[in-house]
This record gives sequence, C-alpha cells and structure tokens, in this order.
Amino acid sequence: MANSISEKLKGGDLRSIGKANQVTEAVRTQAEFDELFYALHSDERIVTMRAADAIEKITQSRPEFLTGHKKELLNFLGSEMNIELKWHLALLMPRLSWEKTELAVVWSALKTWAADKTESKIVRANSIQALCELSERNVEHRQEFETILHKIGEENVPSLNARIRQFRKKAGT
Repeated sequence: MANSISEKLKGGDLRSIGKANQVTEAVRTQAEFDELFYALHSDERIVTMRAADAIEKITQSRPEFLTGHKKELLNFLGSEMNIELKWHLALLMPRLSWEKTELAVVWSALKTWAADKTESKIVRANSIQALCELSERNVEHRQEFETILHKIGEENVPSLNARIRQFRKKAGT
C-alpha cells in the first residue's frame, strides 16, 4: 500500500491537496497509517505536504495512531523541514502525551516557531494553537503561554491577533 499511498499523493502543485482526502478516507488501520507516516520522509515536497495533511486529518479522530511515531515527530522538530510540514507538525504535537523531557523539546520548538517573525503566519498561528492546547493540560506552562501571547500580540499582526482573541475568549480572559 505504501507505493499506492505515495502515488496518490504525487502530482500537481503545492497549491492543491490532490488526492490527500482520498488517502485520509482510505486509511483505517495502524499499519496503513504507518505506511502513510513513512511518506513524510519523501524526497518530494508535495508528497510530504499531502501526507502531513492526511495525517493531521486522520489524527483529529484517531490520535492514538501517532503514539508509535513520537520519536520521529521529535526528530522532525530538530531538523530542517519544509514550511508545509511545519504547519501540520505544530497541530500534531498536542495530540500526544509527552514525558516531561519530551514536552520541553516540543514546547521549545513551538515557542520558537510562534515567536519567529520570519516564520509563515500559518506556522505561527498553528504553533500558538498547539501551545494553547498544551498549556491547558500542563499547568506549569500557562503563565508562560500568557507571556507568549502578550508578546506576539504586541506585533499587531491581524491574523495572529485574531487567533489570540479566540484563545482569550475561550479562556474567559
């Protein structure tokens, strides 16, 4: 199935998700998911992007599929990657339970992406979203998350400020 997954994700350009939704619907088992996850290592940027998109969609309802890939996800955080993979990785991070040392790595990477003014707005917004979700489960990070939101809010970037407003409304602050 690995070849068929990669083949379905090929073609077109980066502005299109191609057949990523078909792949999302076809993946039902852990073994199939593992084959899809392997496509993140593709040399073809478009395959990586579409695989990440499908993985993100699948794990909204099946986050347990990610459990066996924790080490790989942490390795991705420490490596150079294309922007589209960062979009999706940021959203995947809160879907796992992290040990304290792992959480420190995840938190640091997301905080860096969120604060980096040269990073894409999508990467930054998704990183803020992930930090919010992680801070909801990890009390020790809540104050730091508020500091991050305040600092980013001072940049006065409309798309990021809109996301910050959503978090504040949800938190009732």
